[in-house]
Amino acid sequence: MPDIYGAIVRPVVTEKSSAAYAARREYAFVAKVESTKRDIARSIEALFGVRVKKVRTLMQRSRKKTMGKYVGRRPKWKKAYVTLEGDDSIDVFEG
Repeated sequence: MPDIYGAIVRPVVTEKSSAAYAARREYAFVAKVESTKRDIARSIEALFGVRVKKVRTLMQRSRKKTMGKYVGRRPKWKKAYVTLEGDDSIDVFEG
């Protein structure tokens, strides 16, 4: 992807992602569905100025959403767990 904002959508800050950070120093991000692990690693390195050690991705399936008698679907999305090299950290998750 040509731009640095192409692969990452936003960080995921939940209890589970906070526990993953505390236990394994992993950061969780929502990524675009078409992005690859390499695209995600390049985006993280360019945006935050850190070195990426490992990227794990998973696809969250789409879910059924009902509102009264109307039934629709939420879109599928990709979650990326990013592990950084050495003592690197991202300040968004630290505070």
